[in-house]
Amino acid sequence: MGKPTGFLEVERKTVTEIAPKERIKNWKEFKLHPEDKHLREQGSRCMDCGTPFCHTGHLVSGMASGCPVNNLIPEWNDLVYRGRWKEALERLHKTNNFPEFTGRVCPAPCEGSCVLGVIEPPVTIKNIECAIIDTGWEKGWLTPRPPETRTGKKVAIIGSGPAGLSAADQLNQAGHEVTVYERADRIGGLLMYGIPNMKLDKEQVVQRRVDLLEAEGVTFVTNTEIGKDISATDLKDQFDATIFCTGATKPRDLPIAGREFKGVHFAMDFLTGNTKHQLDHQFDGSLPEINAKDKDVVVIGGGDTGTDCVGTSIRHGCKSVTQLEIMPRPPEEREASNPWPEWPKIYRLDYGQEEAAALQGDDPRVYLVMTERFIEDGNGNLTGLEIVNIEWVKDEAGRFSPKKLEDTRRVLPAQLATLAMGFLGPEQTVIEQLGMETDPRSNMKAEHGTFNTNVEGVFAAGDCRRGQSLVVWAINEGRAAAREVDRYLMGVTTLP
Repeated sequence: MGKPTGFLEVERKTVTEIAPKERIKNWKEFKLHPEDKHLREQGSRCMDCGTPFCHTGHLVSGMASGCPVNNLIPEWNDLVYRGRWKEALERLHKTNNFPEFTGRVCPAPCEGSCVLGVIEPPVTIKNIECAIIDTGWEKGWLTPRPPETRTGKKVAIIGSGPAGLSAADQLNQAGHEVTVYERADRIGGLLMYGIPNMKLDKEQVVQRRVDLLEAEGVTFVTNTEIGKDISATDLKDQFDATIFCTGATKPRDLPIAGREFKGVHFAMDFLTGNTKHQLDHQFDGSLPEINAKDKDVVVIGGGDTGTDCVGTSIRHGCKSVTQLEIMPRPPEEREASNPWPEWPKIYRLDYGQEEAAALQGDDPRVYLVMTERFIEDGNGNLTGLEIVNIEWVKDEAGRFSPKKLEDTRRVLPAQLATLAMGFLGPEQTVIEQLGMETDPRSNMKAEHGTFNTNVEGVFAAGDCRRGQSLVVWAINEGRAAAREVDRYLMGVTTLP
């Protein structure tokens, strides 16, 4: 694939970005589009692998190794190298309904398992994927293509995140009448309100795809919460099949002293409130009710959500930002216990940490610490956090647990603290109304591959089934669940 000697001749170069101190002045996407020549050169680095691990999509050591939607990566890398962009787009859409989303927010497990990555920096797969779909939009190649015939079958999809939208797209193309219900005021779920605008533009990227789906025949219903505005049982009776794609929206809390103080918020409340405010006010420079302006901010937890809290706080004009991690600092390079093609667990600076470092002089993350209590001013307003260093030690059963180092206790100033410690599973209202079985983690119980719950005609996909995960896994599950729903309705299916 690509140029046979490309990986020997061309060095890896990712897309350029607007400098941190410039991009924090607004909420616009900050990655710049590379030139065609640059992308063709990077595509040439893709080797003619005997076994291309980049598109395998296996779970190795509990993490994705290769692309979960099985993107035909070597094929479209070769087509880009040869300048055949429209064919590259066709190959990309065979496996991925929304490459403009994954090309922006996916952590790229494909690159972690790139064969070239064994000896050299891997191919810039994510950059090339994003360029293919953006080129398609720019050239006008993506136009409404409604199905030629309808089956007369009706499907309800609850939740309009990546799982719900991919299931809707697939089932609509199969000719079914699809209605997507969303409790928020805009369609997109996590894509709309869970990811900040500077990572994924809402009007130019998310809404554009929603508009295309609507033009192809998908019906969207907003401001409607199933289980509250419409009972889950009533909804089920109105449709031939139902798919729950509600996500894992129950945040992990931190029940320590002072949790009730003003200024302590779940990360998603902070991020969602900000994005909604920016969209409602057309990015006019005003700030939402929960904001970081002139405040010392402490973000408790890492991952993408923690990074987004850092980047958002900086754009609000915070006084300082610190991010607390209970785990140790990752190594600079793969360790022997983390071999290829596993996801490389190495130290990285994401966009939020880059911006904080540019302003404050260093990575804002503090590793191996626990928060002991929140501190207030006497009127219930947060003023600080007491933290303590920890070390991980094995107990008598051989399990690691944190041991506090008592002489390291100290107080960090904070008038805003966000809890970004992950999610515990889906909300339980519709589960209880329908009598759905759950797994030990409170997720909707449905086997991967069939996606059917214990309730006839009811399916589950995405984070509400598998737990908190990646956008690309949600697309994988939405597509697969759509295939099984089509089989359930028609007896056979031609969906991929």
